[in-house]
Amino acid sequence: MPALTFLKIAVVTTRVLACSLMLACSPAAATDAIVAARQASMKKMAAAARTIAEMFDGKRAYDAAGFKLAAATLSARTGPALITEFPEGSLGAPSGARPEIDQARPEFEALARHIGRLADSLAAKAEEAPAEITSDMRMGTGIPMDGGSLLGKRPNAPQADPAKLPAEHLLHLILQDCTSCHSKFRQKVE
Repeated sequence: MPALTFLKIAVVTTRVLACSLMLACSPAAATDAIVAARQASMKKMAAAARTIAEMFDGKRAYDAAGFKLAAATLSARTGPALITEFPEGSLGAPSGARPEIDQARPEFEALARHIGRLADSLAAKAEEAPAEITSDMRMGTGIPMDGGSLLGKRPNAPQADPAKLPAEHLLHLILQDCTSCHSKFRQKVE
């Protein structure tokens, strides 16, 4: 079994087990634990994305092993693992997750799965990462940006096969989806 698949299974299994154990606690304690775990996971995803972005921007020295680890982190924490982090009853205050996630659950889950497919493709490319950033890893010109904007994706916009996109472009699409998800489903908590 590939190491990345094993990591994803381990992350999902750990989260399901933790949620099951928390149900034995009081509902408030369970919610607090779920929110804390979710926030920690989001911070790890943000750090991984920042690491890759800084490598492509030249703000951090490129390191193939670091790129691989960061891409694997994104892959392991998106898709089904991301969906698992937002169970019913853990939304709204004290969390930054809007309760509207449950009302738009199919949209939320489709977005989480899309981010997961992009992150999986990025991780697959990172598995074969060369010793330095090559031109075929760069975004280049003429690559469609997936029809997105700050307001979300245009309906019926053509979707490129993630496996055929350069690593830098995949990162930009992941960040675009994160921004879209946060704009729809995240609230500022004080």
